[in-house]
Amino acid sequence: MLDPEALKRRIAVLQIEHRGLDATIAALVDEPPVDELQVRRLKKRKLQIKDTIVLLQMQLTPDVPA
Repeated sequence: MLDPEALKRRIAVLQIEHRGLDATIAALVDEPPVDELQVRRLKKRKLQIKDTIVLLQMQLTPDVPA
């Protein structure tokens, strides 16, 4: 497991990439003709990044006994 600071840095990098993909998708959709395949691929990548961010954030949160 990575140290907490390394996890935070990785999360920050992924969040920047996630926001960049959001801007790219918005720009592609606003400019006809829309390449639907490219938009779908970018949205899939964006979702994968979001899932990774959530998993990393879960590693930062200590387990709470039930």
